[in-house]
Amino acid sequence: MHIQFYGVRGSIPAPGQQSVRYGGNTACVLVRNDAGEQLILDAGTGIRQLGTELLTDPRPITLLLSHNHWDHIQGFPFFRPAYQRDREIHIFPGLTTPHEPYAILNQLKGSVFPVPATALAARIQIENAPASHAWTLQGFHIQRCPLNHPGGGSAYLIEADGQRFAYVTDNELNPPHTPVTSFDKWCEFVHGVDLLLHDAQYVPRDMPMKHGWGHSLVSEALALAKAAAVKHLVLFSYDPERSDDELDAIAADLATQALPFPVSFAREGMCLSCA
Repeated sequence: MHIQFYGVRGSIPAPGQQSVRYGGNTACVLVRNDAGEQLILDAGTGIRQLGTELLTDPRPITLLLSHNHWDHIQGFPFFRPAYQRDREIHIFPGLTTPHEPYAILNQLKGSVFPVPATALAARIQIENAPASHAWTLQGFHIQRCPLNHPGGGSAYLIEADGQRFAYVTDNELNPPHTPVTSFDKWCEFVHGVDLLLHDAQYVPRDMPMKHGWGHSLVSEALALAKAAAVKHLVLFSYDPERSDDELDAIAADLATQALPFPVSFAREGMCLSCA
């Protein structure tokens, strides 16, 4: 199973010289199994480039959304396959509160965007995942778990090729209120995964002002990976104010620590294998 990054930034795009190396686009990740089957995770601004690459691939597209905050859906109006006639696109919304499965399409209307959703030529289907929160899709077995994030959302555990990948972004491991999913439940959900992609938007100086905003500290993501015996941790969803140099400094500090697993920092264009 292979993971490719098209957007790694949280909250809002952050273009500019300070984000060239890691990237300024918001969340979008492509998952591909050994058979070539694909899943897209989130539709932030990074999905625009991915859409260009998929124009000549006629296969149906499957998109799993974590939640409906704008940085996770705002790229979809610029996703060119949505304008291809007879193209199939299947969208699985995250479990949000309130549940608004059509939010990704409802942003294309009125004074918000010049092209209405009714003008999209593709056959777009909003899908309902099973109530068990576990299902098989193509060559992937998928499970989901509720995020600790304002308005809710879903994390995903994806299994294929004998490997397990967890996508847990926009998740606050230590919220100021009773969590929807406890730390112990997260340990159970991601235990022993080959690759954990986890929100790491904050550092200590961001607190206490941003406590309760629905994101985790780098140190908290590390603590989860240790407790859950994760094989490889990838940090993701960087604060839009976090520069490349600051991320390099965090990476250099972690490199001095004796961690029982490798830690990677997601970059646009980077491709990782779960093997």
